[in-house]
Amino acid sequence: MFPGIHAIAYAHFRDDETLDRAAMRRQTEVCLASGVDGMAALGLATEVSKLREGERRDIMDWTAEDVGRRVPVAFTICGNSVAEQVAQIRHAEGVNADWVILQPPNVGNYAGLEYIRFFGRVADKTTLPVAIQNAPAYMGRGLTPEEIRDLVTQHPNVRLLKGEGSVVDIKRVIEATEGRLPVLNGRGGLELTDNYRAGCVGMILAPDTIDKQVAIWRAMREGHPEEAEMLYEKVLPTILFIMQSIESLICYGKRVFGARIDLPIHDRTPALRPTPLGLELVAAHARRLGPFPE
Repeated sequence: MFPGIHAIAYAHFRDDETLDRAAMRRQTEVCLASGVDGMAALGLATEVSKLREGERRDIMDWTAEDVGRRVPVAFTICGNSVAEQVAQIRHAEGVNADWVILQPPNVGNYAGLEYIRFFGRVADKTTLPVAIQNAPAYMGRGLTPEEIRDLVTQHPNVRLLKGEGSVVDIKRVIEATEGRLPVLNGRGGLELTDNYRAGCVGMILAPDTIDKQVAIWRAMREGHPEEAEMLYEKVLPTILFIMQSIESLICYGKRVFGARIDLPIHDRTPALRPTPLGLELVAAHARRLGPFPE
């Protein structure tokens, strides 16, 4: 389900820290012109935990409007109770989202069974295909491959996994679920070609290098691994620069994207602030990558 390269939107702000509607629309158009197979929003790259409830709904509305059914749309659902997550899913259903991605509640750290119960209760409340985001390295909580297997066995509407792990860890999930659970990995595209070989059906990535990642994935899919590896070698230094942490992704990844489309970037407090060297590196990576296709 939903194979290929999906772009997960950055949240773009004006200098007064309010959401920038025009910048969000521009981002979507750039991603679509790059040939993405899907659009997503409200994940870690979208700084979802900094957004008010109304802002999350606005981003759902804007993304659905700007995509216009040209590619599938997914929304990450962030909330600390079943009721809060179900309410957000209802809004996603109302704007004709194609699928949703559930984050674990951002409170406490519990045994896997508790998260299975939580995700299951939310998933059972919608007919949309449901994925879970399993990102213990970034979020401090997650499920083992065996717990993921139990979740999808008990709740058939959990039909995909949004992974954030090494290709070795992702392969363990694919094996534990006997290939029945389509997996889309992230981590900015690290190990992109190996993720394809391991059996991932796609990737969900921030837009900074999305055009390059689309080209790499297509080369792998069309049986040209040597071409894919050459393209990957060229983009890997930028991925490594950006993916030091989620904070680094939001600070520097978003600025690489902005530099490539001539879009000023403003932060919402609290934020990692760029250093003079960091800004020099942003400019260097943007020059090496070149502009996005129009």
